[in-house]
Amino acid sequence: MPPFRPADDPERRKFQNPEAILTSIGLKAGMTFVDAGCGGGYFALPAARIIGKTGKLYGFDTNTEAIEALRGLATAEGLSNLELSVGSAEETVICEGCADIVFFGLVVVHLKEPIKALENAKRMLRPEGKLAVFDWKKKPTRQGPPMEQRLSEGQAVDFIKAAGFGRISVEDCGPYHYIITARL
Repeated sequence: MPPFRPADDPERRKFQNPEAILTSIGLKAGMTFVDAGCGGGYFALPAARIIGKTGKLYGFDTNTEAIEALRGLATAEGLSNLELSVGSAEETVICEGCADIVFFGLVVVHLKEPIKALENAKRMLRPEGKLAVFDWKKKPTRQGPPMEQRLSEGQAVDFIKAAGFGRISVEDCGPYHYIITARL
């Protein structure tokens, strides 16, 4: 997994606007959102604000330090709609059929068994729910990880299809990223 990074990084916000990304996938007040590999909360905290008090955010990550830091930030901000745990996407199913959106933000490439993790996401989704995979384009860019640590859109789509998803949409998300959404 990538190293733990703080939840709000002003440099990162220049090329990754979490609120814009989350609203582009349809996140709204009152929804149930699962952030698989939530890290220190770069997407989880904005998602918790968007879904509000009537929504629920489940976040998990293998990094205990990141989960504890996120828990502290949420508490300091008065956000009580987060339920956080330590676990891997390959082994974690937070709930059966509870989520409106299961989100993988810059995570799939780091998974040992991406298809298994995506199958777990499928189990967590409501029948009308949506999977969202946000990641780095596999092309040279001034920002981001080395090329060998990136998945092309096609590779990610292949994993998503293998996990049994359909209605797949691939969209450009600025100069560095793509976002893929899929449904059951």
